Amino acid sequence: MVSQIQPQTQPEVIYPDCDGQPVANNTIQFRWIVEIQQNLDWLFAEDPNVFVAGDLFWYPLEGRNTIVNAPDVMVVLGRPKGDRLSYMQWKEGEIAPQVVFEILSPSNTPNEMDKKLLFYDRYGVEEYYIYDPDKNNLRGWLRGEDGLDVIAQMADWVSPQLKIRFALSPESLDLYRPDGERFLTYKEISQTLEQERQRAEQERQRAEQAEQARRDAVPRLLQMSLNVEQIAQALGLSVEEVQAIAQE
Repeated sequence: MVSQIQPQTQPEVIYPDCDGQPVANNTIQFRWIVEIQQNLDWLFAEDPNVFVAGDLFWYPLEGRNTIVNAPDVMVVLGRPKGDRLSYMQWKEGEIAPQVVFEILSPSNTPNEMDKKLLFYDRYGVEEYYIYDPDKNNLRGWLRGEDGLDVIAQMADWVSPQLKIRFALSPESLDLYRPDGERFLTYKEISQTLEQERQRAEQERQRAEQAEQARRDAVPRLLQMSLNVEQIAQALGLSVEEVQAIAQE
């Protein structure tokens, strides 16, 4: 009797979604990561096919779980929003993140950053930006014919993909939206949203007061022997609305 050889099953490849390391090594680095990620999320909030993430593992090759990086912030144009444990490129239409940001901390070594540059160059990043808040130093790379090339002049540089502007002053870095509005801190965003909420509430109250004033005016105008059509025209109401108020 001839025994049949059973095909060997390949072991399942596990793609970890964390390495046990903190997102940031200090509050300054964390603040910058959050500010860039949140403002980019806000910028593309109305576009369902722009995915923005912070400190998310990116696996460019299926079956190669040791080839991985976690950009501080990455932007993927052409992929839907939504939660992910990691970005597995083969499950994302083979679309690599086009833009990545790294915020330096004192613990980052030149060798580590050289490896990141090589990774982003090799796996298809179009724009790569590094900001060192401690030294207020900004560097950038843009993909050319032979890979990622250094951007010689970063002052007032505009990202080809994101259309945001980098404004580097002697004190700090400011980023600007395509409409010219500056990227806001989390506190400033909260304050802006609260101000918008207050303005909306004030508008609602004014509208209610105006509506009540019109309603209160109807009985007085009827007593002045004005007809329904005249009252409607004077108050900006329909005849039906005037008739309904008069019957209350």
